[in-house]
Amino acid sequence: MQTQKLDVHEQPSEDVALAQTAISRLRQLSMKLAMAEVDIEVFDAMQPLEDDWRALERDNLQSLHQSYDWCAAWVSAFQRPLAILKGTYAGQTAFILPVEIIKSRGLATAKFIAADHSNINTGLFSESFAEAGGTIDPGKFAGQLQQALKGRADLLLLQNIPLEWRGRPTPLAGLPMVQNQNHAYQLPFFPAFEDTLKQLNAKNRRKKFRVQSKRLEAAGGVEYVVPETSEEQHRLLDIFFRLKSARFASLGLPDVFADKETRAFLHGLIDKRDDDRRYFGLQMHVLRLKSENEGRVAAISGISRKGDHIICQFGAIDEELVPHTSPGEFLYWQTISGLHGKGVALFDFGLGDQTYKRSWAPVETAHYDVVLPVSQFGVLAGAAHRIVTRGKAHIKARPKLYKFTQSIRARLG
Repeated sequence: MQTQKLDVHEQPSEDVALAQTAISRLRQLSMKLAMAEVDIEVFDAMQPLEDDWRALERDNLQSLHQSYDWCAAWVSAFQRPLAILKGTYAGQTAFILPVEIIKSRGLATAKFIAADHSNINTGLFSESFAEAGGTIDPGKFAGQLQQALKGRADLLLLQNIPLEWRGRPTPLAGLPMVQNQNHAYQLPFFPAFEDTLKQLNAKNRRKKFRVQSKRLEAAGGVEYVVPETSEEQHRLLDIFFRLKSARFASLGLPDVFADKETRAFLHGLIDKRDDDRRYFGLQMHVLRLKSENEGRVAAISGISRKGDHIICQFGAIDEELVPHTSPGEFLYWQTISGLHGKGVALFDFGLGDQTYKRSWAPVETAHYDVVLPVSQFGVLAGAAHRIVTRGKAHIKARPKLYKFTQSIRARLG
C-alpha cells in the first residue's frame, strides 16, 4: 500500500500537537471527575431513548447487536421486560446498555437484548466516555449498576464482550468478568480480494475453489444469488429453517431456530435496512443449482452489516445435494469476493470454533462475560456461571474431550 506524503505546510505544528494532547488529557480528567456525577436511569421501553440510541450507534465501533433496529426486532418478537440502562453526565448521554430481564427458576438475570443470538456485544458508549474508560473507578461503576438494577434483577450478565475491539478498549473491562468459552473469528479486508487472500494459504484456497467449481459444473452448474425483493428474502429464510432443522435432527441436537419467537425476530430483521446499504439486519445469500436440480438450494447463509463490519449470522447446506462439492465453502468464496469494493473492512464469522472459520479467518478474538451480582441469589448464580463457563472452556480447549462430550449430548438428544 502506497503512503502519500503531506506537503510540509500541511503538517500540524508542534504547538497544535501539544494543544491537542492537552485537550485529550483534560477530557479524560474531566470524565474521571464527572464519574461522581454520572446518573444511571433505568427504562422499561425503547422508544424514549430512540434519538440518543441512534446517535450513539452511528459510531462504527459499536456492535450491530446493540443497534436500535436489531433490539427492536427482538423486543417485538419476545416481549420480555426491559431494564435499559442509560448513563448521563453533564447533561450528555454517556452510555446505553440495552438490557432485558430473563426469569428462570426464580432467578432474574439482566442480559443484553437478544444475547442468545449475538456474536459480539459492546454496549453503546459515547466516544469521549469510551476513550476515558481507563479512568473510570470500577468499584463505583459496579455499585451504580447494582443500585440501578436493585429490585429488578439478581444478576447482571453481559456476555460476549471483547476487551478491545478494533483498537478501542471497552469501558466495561473494570467490572467483574470471566472469559467466555467461545472465541470469534474475523477476516480483515484489503482493497483487492487477492490481497485479502494473501492472509490465508492463498495457493491452496484457489486450488480448492477451482476443484469445487469443476465439480459443481459437472453437477449441472450453480448460480450465486442475493435476492433484492423482501418477499424472496423471507422465502429463503424459511428454506434455511428447514435445512437447519434437518441438520440438527441428524446430529441429535436441539433446534435453536425452532421457536416461533426466534423465527419472527429473524424475519423482522430482513426488513431492517437503510437506503445506502451500510446497515441491514439480515440479508440472505444463496447458491442455487441448475440443470435437473434447477432452482434447488445447495447452500444458504444470512449476513448482517453495520458500517464496514459484516457478520455472518448462520449458514446451512442441503445434505442431499452435491455434498462432495463443499457448497457452503463455495458460497463463502462468492460472498466474500463479492463484498470487496463495497466499503467492507471486516468479515466476521462470529462465535464458535469451526474448521471452516479457522481456514478463512486469521484473526481470533477472545470474548468475556461481565458477571455482576445484584442480590444474594445473584452471588450464587454468578459463581455458578463462572464455574460452568470455565468448565466449558476447559473442555473446548481439548478436542478429544470436546468430541466425546458432543457425542454424549447427541445421544441424550
